[in-house]
Amino acid sequence: MNDDTIGLSRRKMLVGLGAVGVASAGAGLGTTAYFNDTESFDGNTLTAGSLDLFVHVDYSEDQGSYASYSTPPGSFINGNVVGQIDDNAIVTTEDESLSIQVSDLKPGDSGEGEFCFSIVNNPAYMWMCGEVTANDENGQNEPEMDVDSTVGEGMGELADAMQVTVSYCTAAGETGEEIISGSLADVMSALDNGVPLSGDGDADAPLADRPVFEGVDAPFDDDNEPVIAEQCVCFEWEVPFEVGNEIQSDSVEFDFEFYAVQSRHNDGTHNPCITSREVEGFGKSDYDDADVLWASKARNGGSNTFELIVGDDNANADTDDYDFGGSSFDGELTVAYDADTGEASLEIANGTTADVSYAVSDAAGDVISIVARGDDASHLASVSNVRVNGSAPTGPDAVEADGAETVSLLIEDVDASADWELTADVAFEGLDNDPSASDENPAVYVEVIDA
Repeated sequence: MNDDTIGLSRRKMLVGLGAVGVASAGAGLGTTAYFNDTESFDGNTLTAGSLDLFVHVDYSEDQGSYASYSTPPGSFINGNVVGQIDDNAIVTTEDESLSIQVSDLKPGDSGEGEFCFSIVNNPAYMWMCGEVTANDENGQNEPEMDVDSTVGEGMGELADAMQVTVSYCTAAGETGEEIISGSLADVMSALDNGVPLSGDGDADAPLADRPVFEGVDAPFDDDNEPVIAEQCVCFEWEVPFEVGNEIQSDSVEFDFEFYAVQSRHNDGTHNPCITSREVEGFGKSDYDDADVLWASKARNGGSNTFELIVGDDNANADTDDYDFGGSSFDGELTVAYDADTGEASLEIANGTTADVSYAVSDAAGDVISIVARGDDASHLASVSNVRVNGSAPTGPDAVEADGAETVSLLIEDVDASADWELTADVAFEGLDNDPSASDENPAVYVEVIDA
């Protein structure tokens, strides 16, 4: 037999087999009973959970014979609305936030507040945030002029004169470990960058996976008594007797906030007190009349230039060479500011480590801009896993310039005059082993901006 006598192509064969199958299946219909059973799951419902923070407030102040003040019993804040227990009933005052105003402040005056938490339905990580919103001189009389030459808005001395302690405590008034202390200015600077709270009152608890604040079923029991987490936070302030005429007529305003963030699927490292966003170009350009106060740079370099720099500008800075080791680089970047010494520092590491530091002249910025730069198609500058004081900002934590572009990640709502440390993973591609003096791409800058 040869192939010419078969007379059935592959297509015809497949069609033919299909026809046989259909005929066979048809022959079985009506002759076989199939065993069967059905189980159903009816009325399925998915309901989102909830997390609602109540802050129970007990605040008082002592101004001697002049005045004293305390919040009404059972005061609380929920949704920025103030409430209290009145005749065993819960009463709220719509659209009114809790605001403490102290007049005729003098050396020796003091105040203290206790803040306890009901986190309804879910356990949560807690953060405390804050900022000084005004610190004004309000003119000067003769006694103040003799000891204080600063005048104008924002030039008051009261924020530096007031002493503050924030600590863990219990609803029964027992004081626990100190969280932070110092002048009001120093404490609020730290709170501006976010202070994580620990549910067990351990001030040294690690940031990640620290003890949470347990949730409760309701903020009040049947007798309208608060149902609260074990740990509260106490805020104490005083104007020391040693303070003199420099604070006369000065005023200070400040805010602080408590945030509760669900603990499920969360390690507690995301910081609600600082935010981030990505913008095209240099971060400074996204603001009107913004100034770069100081900058650090890790960049392509060669025999005619340097790879690392930190300082007020290129002429007033500390610099160093660094061997990136080829056309690509993967390493770690650390930029920090020490408020006690006024020094800014930059460190880069990948097997070998180099660092530079410089006492910058002005650190009072409110934005940290991370700039990734490239100059041609071969360049890549990538910054990822950005952390400020170990925590991730609320928003993106990475930025990348792929090719000839400049992209910035803005870390906002910060106080750059406080102690801080920024860490990140850095990658470069397209590094030139012998660039010209003017070639600094790819590069990563970390700039402190007064916006």
